[in-house]
Parts: sequence; structure tokens; C-alpha cells
Amino acid sequence: MTEWPDLASRTLGGSVVFANDEFFAGKENLIKPGPATFAAAEFGDKGKVYDGWETRRRREPGHDHAIVRLGCQGIVHQVIVDTSFFTGNYPAEISVEAALAEGYPSPAELAGDAGLRWYELVPRTAVEGNSLNSYPVDDRRRWSHLRLSIYPDGGVARLRVHGEIVPDPAFLTGTIDLAAIENGGRISDCSNAFYSSPANLIMPGNARVMSDGWENARRRDAGNDYVVVELAGKGLIRRAEVDTSYFLGNAPGWVRLTGHGRELLPRTRVQPDTRHRFRLDSERPVTQVRLDVIPDGGLARLRLHGELTPDALADAKARWQRTASPPGVPDSGGDFPDGVTVG
Repeated sequence: MTEWPDLASRTLGGSVVFANDEFFAGKENLIKPGPATFAAAEFGDKGKVYDGWETRRRREPGHDHAIVRLGCQGIVHQVIVDTSFFTGNYPAEISVEAALAEGYPSPAELAGDAGLRWYELVPRTAVEGNSLNSYPVDDRRRWSHLRLSIYPDGGVARLRVHGEIVPDPAFLTGTIDLAAIENGGRISDCSNAFYSSPANLIMPGNARVMSDGWENARRRDAGNDYVVVELAGKGLIRRAEVDTSYFLGNAPGWVRLTGHGRELLPRTRVQPDTRHRFRLDSERPVTQVRLDVIPDGGLARLRLHGELTPDALADAKARWQRTASPPGVPDSGGDFPDGVTVG
């Protein structure tokens, strides 16, 4: 598996912190997990109800925009502007800019009052209606916020920002979840993801429903299903948590954990709808872990608690500094339309 996570997703803690207009449909819809929906007969006081962000028709020069705080800082590889169900009311063009901000700036600070600079990731370009408009990004710097501009107005169902998480090394010290996506863990291989993605296993928080975990198809052969997790870095795993919450008649019978061919947790029986916690006696650090579910079945979450090695932590610090936006690089020159201020 090579798909990068959606850095803007609400599931990862993303937020739409500002939009200059959201007359017909709210800005928060942009980062909702799952595809947009459409009910042809659903109308409200302001007209047709859309599952997305929709601004009013402009009668003056300028364009509309929204600012998204990424759930995790990272390197953006691809931006998807999803205009599903927007047919006569989608923007003609879009552009995407990015910024790297310290801490948690207010919308007013993001507007540039504190000297924050915006850099172009996707130049102003055409959009198709009712489509997944995909734009590759070559810039390999780290970002915390994105600004989506639509020209001149219109509606967007979803904004997806697929990229590579760059975790803050200040939060990688001590005992951490080495598998967690927010710490830099990712799924690198999976035998079967028929019902739901294995990436759910390493998402923040507890699963809310069965579909918020990983579920494979029923096996009809002698093998078993598995996922491989690339850890946040080389580390020593002390404890594992295998959570089958919400999986009742479709939980695995047994699980096993291995790292680089070494057994971390032998084949162990598990129960449906249960958070299982195991102490591990591993004495050698690993960079990846394979989780076998035997013979098949679904899991809600996988947690692997331990410590990074000193070298891995040093690498994380170097990467954090290396991917920061360098000062003095010319910005995109994009200003907020019509002298709009936010706050």
C-alpha cells in the first residue's frame, strides 16, 4: 500500500478555521470523512442543501477562499478538490496555497497580520464539476495550513490533502505509540481490505462503529490475513493493544505479532468486542511489525507502545528541521480578495 493519509481529515484533527463566505453550505463539510452524499428533494430556507462548502453568487470582483488547519503537519503529495454533485454551481478555477505556522494561530494571524507567508502548491487552474479533480504537488516542505481559493465562487464537496506526516520530535520522546499515524506510523502492506481500510487501525482515538476499523473478506482457503505497519522509527516495543471493539461475529480467532521475522506476540486467542492488552518481552528494536489475524476478521485498533532508539529520535529531529519552510523564499503573492480581514 502506498496511499498517503488525508492530512486535512477531521479524523486526524483537521479543521476549517475560516471561510470568507458559506452562505449555502458550511465550510466544515470540506473535511468530513467519507464521500459526499446527495438528496435530490432536500431543500432548506436558502435553497438546495449540498453536502459541501458553497458560497453565494458574486456580484463584485474577487474570489472566495477557505483556510484549513491540517490535523498533522506534513509534506503534501496530492490535493483533491472534489466537486461531487456540484454541476451548475462549481467554481471555474481553483488554487491552493500553504503556510507553516507555529502553535495554533487565530484566523486573524493566518490572514497575515503576524507576517505569515503563503506559498503556492497548486497554481490557479481549471476545475470540472461533479468530479474528483486531482493535482500533484512537487514541493517537499512541511506545512501546517492550506488555503483553498475558488474563482470566482461556487461549491466544493470535499478537500483531500494526501501527504506524508512529519511528526514533531518534541512529542516522540519517552513511551509513545510507535504505530500511530500521527507519530509517523503507516500501513505498508495488507493482504485484504475488502470492507474497510487497514489505515483505520492506527488512527487517533477509539473506533466509533465497526466500519471505523479494518475488516477483510471471509477466507475460503488455508491461509490467514495480515497487515504490516511501518513504525514511527526504529524502536523497542513494550506493550501491544489489539482492539476488536464492535466486531462481534466477525472478529479473528487468534492474532500474532512479528517484527523482522522475530515473534513479538505468539499466536494468541482473542475475544470479540474486546480491548486486549499484552506485555511484550522483546529485547531488540524493530522498524516494522506484521499483525496476523487468524484466519481472518476485523479489528478496530492496533497500538504498539514503546520508545524510539536514540538514533531514530535524532533522525526525526533532523527531518523536522529539514522540511521546514526556509525563510526568504518568495511567496505566492496571493492576497485575500477584496481586502477581506478575518477574526
